[in-house]
Amino acid sequence: MSRHKGFLDHYHELIGTWTRKLRSRQQAEDLAHDAFVRVLENDRAGVEQPRAYLHQTARNIAVDGYRREDRRQALEQDTFEAGGSASGDPEAYMHALELADSVERALAELPLNCRRVFIWQKLEGLTQAEIAERMGLTKNMVEKYMIRTLRHLREHLDVSTR
Repeated sequence: MSRHKGFLDHYHELIGTWTRKLRSRQQAEDLAHDAFVRVLENDRAGVEQPRAYLHQTARNIAVDGYRREDRRQALEQDTFEAGGSASGDPEAYMHALELADSVERALAELPLNCRRVFIWQKLEGLTQAEIAERMGLTKNMVEKYMIRTLRHLREHLDVSTR
């Protein structure tokens, strides 16, 4: 654990910063927990600037959370406008929500880079070249991440629909 002491020194600061941003100490504590878990899972003990890395990790997690919530709200709105409200077809509405939850769970099982590539390409419309530049990777590596993600989604969604 001493390898990660540089990160632990910033725990209270991280919670304070995110409590102000989120206006919720509980959400800030959850975010700090998730950030520390991600840092420990990725074994980033050799990071030169642990404070900056930790804050960026927390920011990425928060942004991912907001994007998921935005996608969920957009799906609910689209389904509602398409007649999936209580006065329309509630089964179709529930199926759409279950599908969105299944996709979200499947994406959460993947490494961060796979999720980023998928979100940036499929939801934000970036090209593989733009993603490669943004991530400091080759275009070939971005393509491999996308293939891995799509394969995982296909397998996960095939299992859940049987």
